[in-house]
Amino acid sequence: MKNKKLILSFFALFSLFFNLSGNQPNVIFFAVDDMNDWITPMGDMRAFTPNLQRLADRGVTFQNGHTAGIFCAPSRSAIFTGKYPHNSGIYTDQIYFYNHPEYRPLQVAFQEGGYNTYGTGKLFHHPEGCVDQRGWTNFHLRTKEQKQNGWSMDSWKQNAPLPNPYPASKFNQINPKWKGKPFMEVGPIPNEKEEEMADTLRTEWACDIIKKTHDKPFFLALGLYAPHYPNYAPKKYFDLYPLKGIKPPIMKNDDGEDLPAGIQKKVMARKKSVHDKLDKLNIIDTNIQGYLACISYADAMLGRVLDQLDQSPHKENTIIVFWSDHGYAQGQKWHWGKHTLWERTSNVPFLWSGPSIAKNSQTNQTATLIDMYPTLIELCQLKTDSNLDGLSLAKVLKNPKEAFDRTVILPHDHPGSYALIQEDWKYIEYKDGGEELYHSSKDPHEWHNLADKPEYQTIKNNIRQHKPKHFAEPGLSKKKIKIVYENDGFKWQPK
Repeated sequence: MKNKKLILSFFALFSLFFNLSGNQPNVIFFAVDDMNDWITPMGDMRAFTPNLQRLADRGVTFQNGHTAGIFCAPSRSAIFTGKYPHNSGIYTDQIYFYNHPEYRPLQVAFQEGGYNTYGTGKLFHHPEGCVDQRGWTNFHLRTKEQKQNGWSMDSWKQNAPLPNPYPASKFNQINPKWKGKPFMEVGPIPNEKEEEMADTLRTEWACDIIKKTHDKPFFLALGLYAPHYPNYAPKKYFDLYPLKGIKPPIMKNDDGEDLPAGIQKKVMARKKSVHDKLDKLNIIDTNIQGYLACISYADAMLGRVLDQLDQSPHKENTIIVFWSDHGYAQGQKWHWGKHTLWERTSNVPFLWSGPSIAKNSQTNQTATLIDMYPTLIELCQLKTDSNLDGLSLAKVLKNPKEAFDRTVILPHDHPGSYALIQEDWKYIEYKDGGEELYHSSKDPHEWHNLADKPEYQTIKNNIRQHKPKHFAEPGLSKKKIKIVYENDGFKWQPK
């Protein structure tokens, strides 16, 4: 017990020393939702993203960065815990801090390291009860209703401005059962309503935090809902993309015919039905326009943060990490959405800037979003957590020439299915035994499944050596527990 107290005292003095010496950098943790790689720092000119390019010019862009979960909930749980879903059992909507209260989330690591911690917006999953309330100096909620209903993070409810007509998309206008679900909902918001939008309000709150004089280093986490559906953005961002200039992704007519039978039946057929409906309504270009508009809106919010940081005394001592929780298909492989192990779900915008980080650099280092936790521990001199699954990227950030190829894992939403991702290759195995293998550098569209080709068996077997050795049982689903409201907070209890 004495030794434990001595160790804790040492870390307290360690944190105090770095706080007083000013060596601990501030951190702006900037999250977006469903943003794919259609941005200029990743070599694609479809989206107008001058502020992302501005950030890229200041730092390092990972061209081969990947999500750790195939949709919002598991990805964000993995990010804040530093644990792969196949190790935590948090594959889908499980509440990680209910299933694993012993895990030390990222914001707690910062708080224990001497930081003031500020959060707002969609950092965790958006339904009520998903925000980990621990470790925040201040977690900002934009409405009284959010405080009373479990801190939900929707961006289109609670008095947020809506398009007129509502619903705005033909996809939902013709659906007699539509009840406000945002899927495929696209429409412009009047420009004068921009300051009333949820993501704008949260961004302005974050800018107010940057303005302040701080007696401690700060960890500021800002989560935008954009460009997640509903694709609502001020009209001026829609105007950046005239419909006549919209070019849908290149698609292959027989794409999917070389996929495992189970995927053809369960995934491709169901997903293609959405594409066929969009095509029949002649709104493919309209939907892509809305998505691009929301990327540009999110980029503008990043610009506000960069402008405020540049005007503050914190500019030279602040790390910015920009990340999307996963990618998003806009028709590739006849798919609209995420929830797959394919490249359009896995590859994400992942940019860093700040002290000790190279400028105007790119790297093909294979990375995963759970690498953020160990990287920030090293860069910010926080207490080490030996149970993290990721790898610190600090050396690569300082010198991108240090990059090396490695295998990262992307678990599916259930045990037994996963992808293994390298710089040049992606291997997918499904729990029913189906397989996919893609030569990513030569086949970026994943049109040619090589898993059954005899000449690729050695490559496949070498990659398979990195497969998870164990798949944790799924944690208790959110459906099996109930939320209890307490003053302005909440807690979960067994049903």
